[in-house]
Amino acid sequence: MKVVLFCGGLGLRIQEAAPSIPKPMVPIANRPILLHIMKYYAHYGHDDFIICLGHKGDVIKEFFLNYNEALANDFVLSGVGGGGAKEIELLDNDIGEWRITFVNTGLHSNIGQRLRAVRKHLVGEDAFLATYGDAVTDAPLPNMLASFQEQDKIASFLCVRPSTYSFHTVELSDSRLVRGIEDVTRADMWINGGFFVFRPEIFDYMEEGEELVGYPYEGFWAPMDTLKDKHNLETLAASGRGPWEVWSEEAHVLAPDPA
Repeated sequence: MKVVLFCGGLGLRIQEAAPSIPKPMVPIANRPILLHIMKYYAHYGHDDFIICLGHKGDVIKEFFLNYNEALANDFVLSGVGGGGAKEIELLDNDIGEWRITFVNTGLHSNIGQRLRAVRKHLVGEDAFLATYGDAVTDAPLPNMLASFQEQDKIASFLCVRPSTYSFHTVELSDSRLVRGIEDVTRADMWINGGFFVFRPEIFDYMEEGEELVGYPYEGFWAPMDTLKDKHNLETLAASGRGPWEVWSEEAHVLAPDPA
């Protein structure tokens, strides 16, 4: 499946972390968070990407045009000091044989407008994936796709618990008396995790009988909206392997489908 990546927003809440680059290029463990997201999809065999560009889109283009696998991975260098050409043997790689389509979708476009701008690049697809360039997860993507196919709907998205947010939910009576205050992490609340599956019919309209379905997942998910979020992800990555780095596991075991 092709993967649409929404990378054109202004990212105002995290500009203090890196004011000269777009949010998807803010680094986590020396690699842009965008690359982490793409490696997640590529791990499951989805490595044909469409990047919706907007704010500072040239920075994203330049990154991939100048990307050097040897600088990002371990390698063996032969022919050092000899008269012949040096040879580089990569011991690992990041982007392999990925295919990436870069599309300018406007500076102030909303998500719907960006999606419509890349419609021609999705012709012939029975379904496609989409996400924002600022959140990571270890959700079992094959399970999510299987659930989507079984329900035969137009669109689905990952539903997650808001565990990274520090606020409280309030329950009020009809007379506006406070009946309860609860930490959001313990409340029965789900939010849009931003990882989508769409059928091409999404470009038309949601007709009667066509429904949006959610895939609830209680595992790891984290956004990078603020500098604090970036620091939290950096701390997790510094521990050896971020929870979202499913490609680093020798054998990835799929989580069970939600009840």
